Formats: sequence, structure tokens, C-alpha cells
Amino acid sequence: MADEGLRRQEGATSTRWYAPHEKSTAQRCFFFDRKNALMDILLVSLMSALAGFVDAGVGGGGLILVPALFAAYPTAHPASLLGTNKSASVWGTLFAAWQYNRRVTLAWRALLWASLVAFAGSWAGAYLLTLVSPYYLRQALPAVLIALLVYTLWHKQLGQSHAPRFQARQQAVYMALIGGAIGFYDGFFGPGTGSFLVFLLVRVLGFDFLHASAHSKVMNLSSNLAAVILLSWQGHVWWHIGIPLALANVAGSLLGSRMALKHGAVFVRWLFILVVAALALKTARDAWFV
Repeated sequence: MADEGLRRQEGATSTRWYAPHEKSTAQRCFFFDRKNALMDILLVSLMSALAGFVDAGVGGGGLILVPALFAAYPTAHPASLLGTNKSASVWGTLFAAWQYNRRVTLAWRALLWASLVAFAGSWAGAYLLTLVSPYYLRQALPAVLIALLVYTLWHKQLGQSHAPRFQARQQAVYMALIGGAIGFYDGFFGPGTGSFLVFLLVRVLGFDFLHASAHSKVMNLSSNLAAVILLSWQGHVWWHIGIPLALANVAGSLLGSRMALKHGAVFVRWLFILVVAALALKTARDAWFV
């Protein structure tokens, strides 16, 4: 008779006895799979916090979080990873907008119209993405980012002072045009949306980098929300991963917005330059060298 302290595991052809402290193969696999899953969530959450920090300043957090999600979940459907990324970043953007609104005067009348147009543009862009490929846009994007970077470096005073060029009604029209165009781009493709918004608000409307970043958060929140609703409706959001990512993104976003408010337009300008340079390198590698 076997020792009572032993347990029996019956297989198809044999019976094996093992001690209570031992784990069967299935139990060990479950333990390691669960441990790896938790480690993946921890790592992508750390990347989400860093993405929130960068996003709160000048946008471009997707450059950090999206590749991290693709690395952690290589077999997942791309739409699910992009939807999960949006479900986290929308919360970070919301809290960044709240932080900026407490310290920076926002042109709310123009901004609300621009946000509505950005929402519609993002929805239209996401719908178009289901019909056509963004291949040619992907090929052209690195050149656009390089041109934007060179322009910003060449014009050293760009965005250093806040001097709006238009009266309220004209400002609302131009801001709505910017929101609609970049919102459409965000829904259709996406990389660098926040950075494009910041640059256009600086170049077209005469904002400094701090005010441009503050206004861009509200428009980017609207375009992100449209994408989250559409992708969630289609079942492309992993909420069990999106929730910890959102918490981490909010933490990074609060820190990033505080840094931007503390150090002002000069800090935001240099953060913008670094992010656009990184975006140009990343998109060039993906489009031209892979």
C-alpha cells in the first residue's frame, strides 16, 4: 500500500505517485503562464506610464506604448492592440487636459467646436481604414516629420511667445479645420497626432508651445474617444489589460503635465523636438528599411 502522504496521478498508460508539495506538469504550466502574463502586464504598464508622461507634453506616447504591446503580445490582432492602447491613452489625455485647464487659459468656445470636428474626423478616418490601406501615407510620413523637425530647429523663436494671430471667430474656424484634418489622420493612421496638433497650433494660430500643448490635449481626447468607441464596439479593446494601462498612463500624464507647466514653453519645445526626431526615426525604419 502506498504511503498516505502521497497522491496518485493516473495517466493513459501509467500511474504516478507524487508528494503533496509537488506540482503536476499542467499545474506548473498554469503557474508559469500566469506569472508570465502578470509580468507582461507589469512591463507594458511601465511603458504606459512613460507614454503618458511624453503624451502630456507634446504627444507621441503611442511611439512608446504601441511597440511595447506588439512585443508583449505578438500573436494578437493589431486592431486589438491599437484599441487597447487608445483605451489607456484616452484617460491619460483626459487628466492632462484637466491639469492644463487649471493653469492655462483655454479658448473653450473655439476648442469645443474643434473637438467635435476632430471626433467626426477620427470616426471617418477609422471607417476609411476598414476600406483602404494606409500604405502610401506610411511611406510619406517620415519625410513629413523630418521637414517638421527641420522647420522647428531652423526657426528658433517658433512657439516661444504666445501671440494668437486671429480673433475669436477666425480662431474657431482655423482650429476646427486643424481638428478635423488631424482627427481624420488619427483615426486613419495615428502616429504623431499630438505632435502634429501642437505644431499646427503654434505655426498657424500663433500659440506658444505650452498653450498649443494644452489645447491639443482636448482635441486629441476627442479623436481618441471616437477611436475607442468604434474599436470597442467592434470588440477590439482588451479591458482587462486596458485598465492597468490606463492607471499607469494617468500617473505618467499627471507628472508630464506638471513638468510642462512648471518649466513652460522652452521645456515643451525641446520635448517636442526630441519626440518628433524619435518619431521620424521610428517611422522611417518601419516604412523604408523593414
